Amino acid sequence: MANLKEVRNRITSVGSTMQITSAMKMVSAAKLKRAQDAITQMRPYADKLREILQNLSASLDTSENTYARTNAADHVLLVVISSNRGLAGAFNANVIKKAWSLIRNEYAEKKVSVLAIGKKANDAFRRTEHAIHGTDLPHNTSELFDSMSFANAAPVAEKIMEAFVNGQFGRVDVIYNQFRNAAVQITTAERFLPVDTTTSAASKSTASVEYIFEPSKEYIVSDLIPKSLKIQLYKALLDSVAAEHGARMTAMHKATDNAKEMLRDLKISYNKARQAAITTEILEIVAGAEALKG
Repeated sequence: MANLKEVRNRITSVGSTMQITSAMKMVSAAKLKRAQDAITQMRPYADKLREILQNLSASLDTSENTYARTNAADHVLLVVISSNRGLAGAFNANVIKKAWSLIRNEYAEKKVSVLAIGKKANDAFRRTEHAIHGTDLPHNTSELFDSMSFANAAPVAEKIMEAFVNGQFGRVDVIYNQFRNAAVQITTAERFLPVDTTTSAASKSTASVEYIFEPSKEYIVSDLIPKSLKIQLYKALLDSVAAEHGARMTAMHKATDNAKEMLRDLKISYNKARQAAITTEILEIVAGAEALKG
């Protein structure tokens, strides 16, 4: 059995760790409320705009819509969205694992490049052959999380769209954690480009309607579709931020509970060790007294 000093040191260490995890849980809970409000307000608008975009793209020829045109089919870009910090359970590992799964399975016969948004994803892919080198795509995307806004996210989407239109990539997928609630994050891989021209079952009836466009189709293609794509990327970033805080809050809650349980066990061990030491001292005193009597 460990001596009393070792047990006391461990109790102090576990107590300090529990205070840290409890504080991190409270901070994540406060940030989660703001992030959750942001994504719940953005999601209906982004989903409706995507539906309009699909209906519009279905009525246009690929010659009219450059964002639905397939080119350079052998080169794929994966936009992997992680976080800048750890201590969030399997949040970052799930995204990186999903990206590697696509690279090794679905895109095994294609050339794949990875645009990492977040330090954890960047650390996972920067030393691999899939890292972005010498292109016009942004490299320091981890700074997006320092000041998350549509104005900061839009230039990244513009660079991706420009690379697609120029034929540098034939397909662009966005991989991120979709926020459901504080305890559930769904790792999602969505097609970003080319624009999906298939319509959902709910909108198939309206997709066949002949629209009169005002302004012209050309203006809509040059304005509405890029705006919709920027919003889709921004929504993925907001989803990832909310999912990160939810995952970290859950992880820190579990860590705090584990620390409490460990602290309880250590205190029991400490009391047992102290009782054993006291019993030993009593036995020695009694034995010494008996020896004096003899």
